[in-house]
Amino acid sequence: MKLYELTFSQIRAGLSAGEFSSRELTESVLDRIERVEPALSAFVTVRGRGEILAEAERADASRASGGNPGALCGVPVAVKDNISTRGLATTCGSRMLESYVPPYDATAVARLRGAGAVIVGKTNMDEFAMGSSNENSAFGATRNPWDTGRVPGGSSGGSAAAVAAGEVPLALGSDTGGSVRQPAGFCGVVGVKPTYGRVSRYGLVAFASSLDQIGTVSRDVAGAAALLEAIAGEDPRDSTTAAEPVPSLLADTGTDLTGVAVGVPDEYFADGLDGSVAEKVSDAVETIRSLGAKVLTISIPHLRFGVAAYYLVADAEASANLARYDGVRYGHRSDHAEDLESLYRMSRSEGFGAEVKRRIMLGTYALSAGYYDQYYLKAQRVRTLLARDFERAFESVDAVVAPTSPTTAFALGERVHDPVSMYLSDVYTVPVNLAGIPALSVPCGLSASGLPVGLQIMVDKFREPVMFRVAQAYERAAGVDSSLPEL
Repeated sequence: MKLYELTFSQIRAGLSAGEFSSRELTESVLDRIERVEPALSAFVTVRGRGEILAEAERADASRASGGNPGALCGVPVAVKDNISTRGLATTCGSRMLESYVPPYDATAVARLRGAGAVIVGKTNMDEFAMGSSNENSAFGATRNPWDTGRVPGGSSGGSAAAVAAGEVPLALGSDTGGSVRQPAGFCGVVGVKPTYGRVSRYGLVAFASSLDQIGTVSRDVAGAAALLEAIAGEDPRDSTTAAEPVPSLLADTGTDLTGVAVGVPDEYFADGLDGSVAEKVSDAVETIRSLGAKVLTISIPHLRFGVAAYYLVADAEASANLARYDGVRYGHRSDHAEDLESLYRMSRSEGFGAEVKRRIMLGTYALSAGYYDQYYLKAQRVRTLLARDFERAFESVDAVVAPTSPTTAFALGERVHDPVSMYLSDVYTVPVNLAGIPALSVPCGLSASGLPVGLQIMVDKFREPVMFRVAQAYERAAGVDSSLPEL
């Protein structure tokens, strides 16, 4: 087996045993990127090879010194291109920020560096994280490693595709309405959206501030947990982080789920769910039952309103957050403006893509006089009802399981001109963000057409250890195949 094919658990064991060095691992990863990147376009920027290998050598020296370097020391990691990296371009997949190089690291990135991780580069994404297919990037669409004629999901499609293809073992993404979990499901990897407030948003370029969270991507549950553990925790630079201690997220309890109650909501198995997806998820639920878990049928009655509420709340916040890109302070500045008004208009028209413009207009409309109460305020009330649905569910169960997405990965171009159809791709993921709870997508097999299916596991706020316990028990019992797809 080549080093780039190893899962995080195998990498950690191999580095600890001295079977290979971080430099050897990183060279294998970089060679893999050179070979497959032309077919995938998972990266916007890859750092210089010498610079990356120097970091790997420093990690090897730290390990050789006899100290306790930590689980991520010497492990290559990719970072979604809306998370600030000092001295490395952060474009958000947009022409608006095409030349922007941050002078500082996001807190999550700073913590990765402190843990000795090797930062490889920045992954492709839907522009400003607005999309479910990764086709909205100004730098071209990313392709799904399982079928390069299909989308990897979005908006963290670059991170998911890079991990699924063996370009990196771990990656950071961001999840505003499913942007880590949906592409993880489409690409057959593990994707985690933590509790809102578990991870600092300092340095994450804002889309919808009350929904955004940095998440983790890995080919195994252990990797996603270790990466989250490294970046989590209170941050004085982000007032929305919670003063909650970061526990050990993954205690090894084998496959025993005795005493764990798992809820399966009827609403997630309604019209629109692909039959092949339903079959694989139902099989996964039976596997979880066989491990000793008590499985109950529950209800999330306001689920059907989630997409509508989400796209009002998220677009309203996007309208406010993206007002800062005015052609004056930073970002794209039009060369054709004749006065201040035309500078604003032309800079934003040239810098933003069609989907971003659509969401800014929808959000501005929802916040406008005469419509605020009718749309935005009503959406916030629905958000509260959804949060209460989950609160009631967690009074009787420890975890809720459901499909990550109603379908497998769809074809490139299939939905790009149909925004409503595209938005409905998020129907099973957006409720989690509206409620502020954590969720994880773990692979649960391949559909009849050979495409990955994701199982979504949701738990109450700050109960990530329960989520990882269920996910790892299922992963081990089901014997999830972690081999790479043939490109």
